[in-house]
Amino acid sequence: MPVITNIEDLKHIYERRVPRMFFDYAESGSWTEQTFRENTSDFEKLYLRQRVAIDMTGRSTKTQMIGQDVAMPVALAPVGLTGMQNADGEIKAARAAEKFGVPFTLSTMSICSIEDVAENTTKPFWMQVYTLKDDDFMQRLFDRAKAAKCSAAVITVDLQMLGQRHKDLKNGLSAPPKLTLKSMANLATKWSWGLEMLGTKRRFFGNIVGHAKGVTDPGSLSTWTSKAFDQALDWDRIREFRKMWDGPLIIKGIIDPRDALEALNVGADAIIVSNHGGRQLDGALSSIRALPAILDAVGDKIEVHLDSGIRSGQDVLKAVAMGAKGTYIGRAFTYGLGAMGEAGVTKALELIHNELDVSMGLCGRTDINDVDRDILMIPEDFAGRWQS
Repeated sequence: MPVITNIEDLKHIYERRVPRMFFDYAESGSWTEQTFRENTSDFEKLYLRQRVAIDMTGRSTKTQMIGQDVAMPVALAPVGLTGMQNADGEIKAARAAEKFGVPFTLSTMSICSIEDVAENTTKPFWMQVYTLKDDDFMQRLFDRAKAAKCSAAVITVDLQMLGQRHKDLKNGLSAPPKLTLKSMANLATKWSWGLEMLGTKRRFFGNIVGHAKGVTDPGSLSTWTSKAFDQALDWDRIREFRKMWDGPLIIKGIIDPRDALEALNVGADAIIVSNHGGRQLDGALSSIRALPAILDAVGDKIEVHLDSGIRSGQDVLKAVAMGAKGTYIGRAFTYGLGAMGEAGVTKALELIHNELDVSMGLCGRTDINDVDRDILMIPEDFAGRWQS
């Protein structure tokens, strides 16, 4: 077993072990992938301010996200097809998150169902939902989340239509996948992955097949998926979803201050500043660069989280210092899951926590709740100076 010291190490193992089509699914953005790249590279523009001769003992990364205690300000983001990265992947990731003390968010487009995850965990998790046209399906999805005792719903609002991801098209990655000769040849080389997938009954979209009207098998899923997403979505429609779910609500996919204010007005408890990991509008601002203007717009009226680009504990620290109350990791935990299953997700969380803890201490802070912009050196034009 190689010495694993950072998330990139897990990524290398993941790339060797998992079929190319699923690796590319996680490791790609839309169009030119500018936003995908800048989500991570823009963190490098923020410098940390080291302090010395300060008592660094007794450090704590514990805090809260939407009133829930967390071991650090990190949640596992909703990632579709997680159960194809590793057999029963959603269950394994949820277990790792539960043991570590951070929230797990289940994607609507998961392989394991809400019920599968609930049966294999002991603590509440969060449920992500898309803004679909079918009211009956949406209401039953929320009801199923309530029955599973999910402690928050996360509504994704930035997927009214799909941003083109070149790698997915070339690999035949769709719902369900359309295998090409190249992808089948690659699948045949991934023996350990294949054996694990043969050992599970969960290989299709567990929240959709058997639950959406007319979707009784993977073959009928494609037709449903092509018509399900609502391009006519507006904030009144989101208010209807708010009525379907009376628990804590998080709105994911906010990148403009005006939309942050709209989310506040529909009664959300938190928003996630996110560009869908660079997988939707290419050329949009990175999440970390969009964060300051959104914080200026909403102040402390709503909890603001950040998603897209987090690959390390230092990224978490910088996001919190900029004002985010929580962050989300998607690719980072997926690398671990694909590389080593549940143990890999745990390893990813340990790596991020260790780097967060040590970096916070070296910046002269012992409590994550006391971290602010004073620990950062921020370029004058970081938030952008744009012509009107």
